[in-house]
Amino acid sequence: MDLRHLRYFLAVAEEGHFGRAAQRLHIVQPALSMQIKALEEELGGPLFVRTSRKVELTEAGLLLQTEARRTLEQAEHTRLTVQRSIRGETGHVRVGFAGNAVFSGRLTNDLRAFRRTYPDAELVVSEVAPLLQADAILAGQLDVGYAPDHSKIHDSALMSEEVGLWHRQVAMADDNPLASQAYLTIAMLVEEPLIFYDIHGADEPLYTALTTIMGRAPHIAHCTTSTLSVLALAAAGQGLALVPDPLKDVSIPGLVYRPLDAPELSANLMLISRRKENNGAVRAFLKIARENAGR
Repeated sequence: MDLRHLRYFLAVAEEGHFGRAAQRLHIVQPALSMQIKALEEELGGPLFVRTSRKVELTEAGLLLQTEARRTLEQAEHTRLTVQRSIRGETGHVRVGFAGNAVFSGRLTNDLRAFRRTYPDAELVVSEVAPLLQADAILAGQLDVGYAPDHSKIHDSALMSEEVGLWHRQVAMADDNPLASQAYLTIAMLVEEPLIFYDIHGADEPLYTALTTIMGRAPHIAHCTTSTLSVLALAAAGQGLALVPDPLKDVSIPGLVYRPLDAPELSANLMLISRRKENNGAVRAFLKIARENAGR
């Protein structure tokens, strides 16, 4: 028994006439009669009492009418539910982010736009260290990541797309002698203690570039795992931090920012995802994130 047979059966039951039912279904009457006969043979008994003027349901036909309506309604519900999932209107998206994504407004803008467009989809958002995001996406623990460019996101199974690019600011304690400068240069930082993320992870490109420009390895005072930790250490006078420009709007007592005159040390933000993504909600989220980034 298939859904088409049930639709044909209900048309005859509701019209009480094979001719009118055939017109409603846009098929010829002999074909409809054959389909109903095949259904009756499959079920093992008559569903209609046929007269020259009309057809009436047998007891079995009355039972099938109730069940057929329920079955077709459930089939339609299933169809709509699956289609909504394919379009990304339902389901869930697990998003991992590093601090830059929040302070730049990139993440919050994407979340807001996705919620407006797909209010029934579930968003699960968590702060995840940049170095861990790629592994979490590959392991199926995250669907999307926001992190600075680093070597681990260039796995062949991942896609990484730049969605933000900024100059850098130097964050430091307000009593640091360099705070009196209007802007800083790389030469001013050669002897200064610097605060990094993991130099083998998120800050790997920055560390490598500084080493090349300075002609020596930078003086590493601390390595930490979160943006707020970087800023807190800088405010406490534990070193200088080279941070993306949007972070200058983060106000922490005792912390000041000065522009770094080094465009070659720009900071970026990457949108990370699986190269082969089957989840409709995730694909919908990525589409919105790319549109917001002008990609």
